Amino acid sequence: MTPFARQVAAVVAATQPGEVLTYGEVAAEAGRPGAARAVGRALAASDGLPWWRVVSADGRLLPGREDEHARRLIEEGHRCHQGRVHPRK
Repeated sequence: MTPFARQVAAVVAATQPGEVLTYGEVAAEAGRPGAARAVGRALAASDGLPWWRVVSADGRLLPGREDEHARRLIEEGHRCHQGRVHPRK
């Protein structure tokens, strides 16, 4: 695991139920602003992290896993509609 991937893992592991972050926010908190795509790659290669708490900047759910993504977010109190999360306030 690269140092950046370890940082991503630490940021995502620290999220609490009900929190939602964007890939860009995770990248910035992991020390590499602008590296949103690298966050996606790090999450895809990880195991056991609450990946469902990370969404695109426009709230889009993970392509190909939208149903599972939505289910997990709804369990944590969010609304999902038409492939996007609408975080609770």
